[in-house]
Formats: sequence, structure tokens, C-alpha cells
Amino acid sequence: MKIPLHNPSIGETEVSNVVSVLESAEIKGGGKFDSECARFLEDRFGTARAMMTTSCTHSLEMAAILMDIGPQDTVVVPSYTFTSTATAFALHGANIEFCDVDPDSLNMDPDSLRETITEDTAAVVPVHYGGVACEMDEITAIADDHDALVVEDAAQALNASYKGEPLGTVGDIGCFSFHGTKSYVAGEGGAIFLNDESFIDRAEKIRQKGTNYEAFRRGEVDRYTWVDAGSSYVPSELQTALLRAQLERIDEITSVQKGVHDRYVSELKPLEREGLLELPTIPAHADPNYHLFPVLARTESEREALVTHLREEGVEAASHYEPLHTSPYGREYGYQKGDLPETESVSKRLLRLPIHTAVSDTDVDAIGESIYEFYESATPELEGPTDGID
Repeated sequence: MKIPLHNPSIGETEVSNVVSVLESAEIKGGGKFDSECARFLEDRFGTARAMMTTSCTHSLEMAAILMDIGPQDTVVVPSYTFTSTATAFALHGANIEFCDVDPDSLNMDPDSLRETITEDTAAVVPVHYGGVACEMDEITAIADDHDALVVEDAAQALNASYKGEPLGTVGDIGCFSFHGTKSYVAGEGGAIFLNDESFIDRAEKIRQKGTNYEAFRRGEVDRYTWVDAGSSYVPSELQTALLRAQLERIDEITSVQKGVHDRYVSELKPLEREGLLELPTIPAHADPNYHLFPVLARTESEREALVTHLREEGVEAASHYEPLHTSPYGREYGYQKGDLPETESVSKRLLRLPIHTAVSDTDVDAIGESIYEFYESATPELEGPTDGID
């Protein structure tokens, strides 16, 4: 048995699109497929403007520039996230404040946000972990009370929604990833949703290295020049060619992954009832895209032993984020171990199981059988105390 953690679904159209770009020799960014991807995202999800970018990291950096983030500002992010959520704003000198996560949804805890946000907060950055929506009504209300903008880190959340609203369109700005480990891929790549039309003109310049090149392409100026801050955020046509085909299959991919998710739940529910594992929680407000299948073991040592066991069986299970607030750089913002207990608990106990279109029913059954075998042979140490976790 060999079941990888990630395995992007690449079909004939993906291949033919990429070949067509290579044969045309028009491989630079900003071409036909770039425009088609952006229009698809606008039409499908209803943002005022979608722009394709080179990564979600760069989408977040664009957001920071659009908001004129600087040393005078504080930005609140969850500690349980990828580094880019914080570094995109730290890069511009912002003070980073971390908040805790809800132990069920694994998303930003609104109560922790209330305790963390201040009058100096310029932006709040909720992360929709695994494609499951944060409690956006509460988060946006808290941000509004402090005149802070909301930037959704929806890296994992395309085609998911909150109370019927597509994720990435609930806040002021939404940022997405099409990295090769995501459900819909471009190899590398991202998108930014501008839900406030006032951002659009400046975002065009920021994306094009601070120039008015887009106005030049539309014939609005005779030549383009440097007019603003910016960087090189336009993806190659090879990336958007691949992504264009993926977007056409977005519902197919989501549906298959939902089937894998549901079979895991059915297979592993008895272990949850016995208190051995915690399965993913999907809040009533969330319609997810089933990007991840995270489970929580009882202790860190149990998690590590289970990951080792599964890998020996050919299953590429893995932990996920280390808390940012206890990382070497995160500590520079004044944090220490114990400050965010739920984040620290989750990071020690969480492991991800493979969920993608190549995972078959037989694979899920085999993975489930391997997990049952692990718990049947668990040592007394693994069946003991839960490291103080309720």
C-alpha cells in the first residue's frame, strides 16, 4: 500500500492547455488563460474583481500594500496557520498579534480575537482551516468595532462558503492558493479577491510591479511607467493554463473529496465514540470544500506513534503547523509557551490523513483498518493520561 498525502488530479485538458501555451511560445503572464481564470472566479463567486497572482503569499502581500500597512499598525492572525499569514504583514513592519483557535473548528476563536484586538489593529486575518469557514459574522463585527479591515486567508478554501457566501468574498479582501498541495492546483499560484471596488485600480498597479501597465494595455496611456509600490505578482501563462482546466472540474474534485471525507467519518466514528480520536467538526454555518481530513489524537506521543505506524504501512499521514507564537521569530513579538493553550494543544495532537481524488474507498478502508490495528496494540503509555487536555 502506498497512499500519498497529496496527489493533484491532472486530466487531459490540463495537459493540452499547457501544451498549447508551450506551442504558442506565449509563456509570460497576463495572457488568455490568466484572463479566463479571473473571469471564471468573478462569475462563479461574485467578487468585484479577481486577479491572478503567483501565490497566496503574494496575494496577502498585495493586501498589505493596498492597506498601507506599516510599523504603526497591528495585524491580528491566528497562531495556528502557515507563516505567510503573518509574514506578508510583518514584511511591511506591522506588529503581529496572535490569537487562539477554537478547538473544534480549528479556526480563529472570536473570543480570543476580542481579547487581542486593539485600537491600533489595522487588519484581522481569519484563516479558513482545511476549507471550513470561520465564524465570520462575529469576526467582521469585532473588526468593524475597531475600524479594522478583514483579509480572509482562504488559501485552502476555494469553493467553500459561510452561510451561503463564498469564502474570500465575506471580508474586504480574499486570498487564495493554487499550490501543488491544494485541491485545485496551478503548481504554484494564487488569486486575490477585491470585494471593495475602491481597491481595484491600485491593485492593478501593485500586481504589475508598481506600474500602470494595465492602463497601457487598454490603450489609456501611451507608455507605462512607475506609479506606485508593487512587485512581480503576475503568474506565468503555463500556471494559469493548468489552473483553467482545474477550475472547470472544481465541483467534480470537491464532490470526490467529500466522498472520501464521509467514508473516513463512517470508518472512524467508533474510535471517536470510544474517546480515542477526535474527527473534524463542521459547524452549521460552514459548507466546506473537504480540502483536509485532520484528526486529533489524545497526546503528542500518541500522534507521533500513529503517524509512524501509518507511514510504515505506506500511508503518508502527517502533522501540520507549529504554533507561530512559539516559533523563533514569533517570540520576538513577546509571546511564550502557554500563551495560547488551544493552539499548542492542537498542534501537538493533530495529524492529517490523505484526502484527494486518487484516494479510493478501498484505500480509506485500509487506512481505517491500520488505525484500528494501532489502537488495538497500543501500549499502556498510549492509553494513559491525556496531557491535561479535556
